[in-house]
Parts: sequence; C-alpha cells; structure tokens
Amino acid sequence: MAPARINRNLGMLLLSIYLILAGLGLLIGLHFVYMGVLEGLLALVAGVLILIGR
Repeated sequence: MAPARINRNLGMLLLSIYLILAGLGLLIGLHFVYMGVLEGLLALVAGVLILIGR
C-alpha cells in the first residue's frame, strides 16, 4: 500500500503546482516560454499518478 500512497501524494503535489501556475498565469499575467507545455505535462503526470494511486 505504501507505493500507491507515494504515487498519490506525488500526483497531488504536481496537481497543486499546476493549479498555482495556472492561477498565477491568469491573475497576474505570468507567462514564460513553454508554459503551456509545462502545464500540460504537469496535468498529465499528476492525473496518471493519481489514477495509479487508486
């Protein structure tokens, strides 16, 4: 059960980083090169890790 918990916690951490980046991008106009790619990768990896953790 421990490996699934680590995957889920890592998934939640990545999801929180994604949400913070997306929020900053919308609120204060924070944008940088490849931000869309980075957000997409964070969302994808977080989703997979959360699903594996179930």
